[in-house]
Order: sequence, then C-alpha cells, then structure tokens
Amino acid sequence: MKLLVTGGAGFIGSNFLYLLFAERKDWRVVNVDVLTYAGNLENLTLIESWKNYRFVKADICDRNALNPLFEEEKFDAIINFAAESHVDRSILDADIFVRTNVAGTQTLLELAKQWKVGRFLQVSTDEVYGSLGAEGLFTETTPLAPNSPYSAAKTSADLFVRAYHHTFGMDTVTTRCSNNYGPYQFPEKLIPLMIQNALENKSLPVYGTGKNIRDWLQVEDHCRALLLALERGKSGEVYNIGGNNEQYNIDIVKLILSILGKSESLIRFVPDRPGHDLRYAIDASKIKRELGWEPRHSFDTGLKGTVDWYLNHREWVTGILTGSYQAYYARQYAARLAAGTK
Repeated sequence: MKLLVTGGAGFIGSNFLYLLFAERKDWRVVNVDVLTYAGNLENLTLIESWKNYRFVKADICDRNALNPLFEEEKFDAIINFAAESHVDRSILDADIFVRTNVAGTQTLLELAKQWKVGRFLQVSTDEVYGSLGAEGLFTETTPLAPNSPYSAAKTSADLFVRAYHHTFGMDTVTTRCSNNYGPYQFPEKLIPLMIQNALENKSLPVYGTGKNIRDWLQVEDHCRALLLALERGKSGEVYNIGGNNEQYNIDIVKLILSILGKSESLIRFVPDRPGHDLRYAIDASKIKRELGWEPRHSFDTGLKGTVDWYLNHREWVTGILTGSYQAYYARQYAARLAAGTK
C-alpha cells in the first residue's frame, strides 16, 4: 500500500500515523502537511526512524506543488485529515475554512482522479448534521444541517466527495466522528484547554451553562475505525464513528478538576458562542455491524489516560503554545533535507 496522509502533523493525523507505524509498518506512507499552528512536527519524532515514511511540507490547495508528488509516488489511497477545525476560529474568520476544507479537498479529489488513486477517505465530523434535541442519534441518513462556518465547510467538502464518487466513479468513503480526545490535541479544544488551565490555576472558561452535550471518542479508537474504513469500507458509503459517551461539558470540566485535585472555584461561565449546537450523539451501529469496529477505551479510563499524558508532556504543551517546537523542528527537518539524510 502506498498511502498519502494529509494533515498528518495534526492531532488525529499524528495518532493515525502512530497506529500505522505500529501495525502497517510495511506500507509506504507520505505525510503532507502545511504546518499551521495546529500542525506540529514534534508530534511525529517517534516515527522519524520509519524507513517507509516521508514528510512533505505542502498546501493541499496547491495543485502545482502536489502534482509531481502524485506522479512520483503513484498512491493507492488518500486519507484526508487536513482541515481547519475550530468552530470559534471559523466564527471570527471563515475564509481560511472555505479555502482549506472545501477548495483543498476538491484539489485532492482532482489529483486523485487525474492519477487514478484507488481510494479516497474523507475524515469528517458529526457537526455536519447540526444539533440534536434531548432525544435521538445522528445516523448516516440524517439530513446535513451545519450551523457554523466550520461545519458548513466540512459539509461542502463531504458533498464534493459524494459528487466525485457519483459523477466520476471514484472509490470514496466518508467517515463522520464525534468529539475526539487524547494525546497531541492542540490546547484550544475543551479537554486539553481545561487540563492546561487547571494545572496553571487559571480560570476554566465554560460556555453558557455548560449543558451542551457531546459524544466523546478516544482518538486511538477513532484511528482504528479509520483504518477499517480505509481497508474494508464499501465504496460510496458514509460511516459514523462515535464513542457512546454522552457528557455535559460542565461534567467534563468537573471531572478533570477532580482528577487533578483542583477546586471547582476555577470554573468561570462565559457568554455562549453564536449558534452553539446543543447536543451531538452518534449512532455507530453501521460501522460496528459492517466492519466489526468496537471502541477499546471507556470514557473514565480514556480521560484519566489523557490527563496523565498531558501531565507527563508539559514541555510539549509549552512548546506548541509558544511555537518554539514547530519552528525548531521545521528548521531541523530542513537541515536534514539539505544534508540528504531524510
């Protein structure tokens, strides 16, 4: 297998690469990442010895830059993690979300069509479905109803993937996951942000009343589902991936404080963000039934393991927040390229 991974220096992408390193080391894997603020080469230092692995710094919107890579590598499959992913940032400035999430995905689809790539796996989100009330679950047939610029951009990308399957007969699969947590998540998302602020005895900002509900999925469980979808998913299908762990945001925050032995007085309620979806919950019965996937982590053990990881990697958090690691490893990689050692 010759696999192109886009956005592999990010949170989910890096965890997926570690899974491949452990279980598919004979594959040829090329990681393309433009290294935005959330893409960090320090996430990947443990796989630098992987002889079948190659990193390329490139923008998925830049067809001219990617075309020679496709010609050289002749990929069998693509898995597309590359995306702008934070709702708050999309509310402040939607332009980059349209560029990366929509135009970038369409560029990859065109290249896959041109070079006859065997399979295109689009990694999407449950946010394309919009918001649930107190009852029910998102299924693969739930109508798409995005409520933020971020989810609108992801929905558009999903529809391009669908269109290329139906129009051009491309082998495509789309996955839609619930909220991920685990190692290497940039500390702007709920769980790592709360861990980091609590460790520094800073206030923990919670939107509204904290009663928004999310279904939480440990990132390794997500990555194993993605690998199954890549290898065994049916062409043209959508697979929902969820952890069956619905939690109020406020309960997550309180549990993190309890694990760290911190006071709930650190919690600070802030005005709710515009268009904040009330509840997400995934029905993952299709991928369980058709591909045999089951999550391996309970929420309690998964969250405790995540807190422990951040406790043991304080320097990683400090480095990624200051940008020093990203700049340092970019310089180091450039030096290795110049020396012909990578």
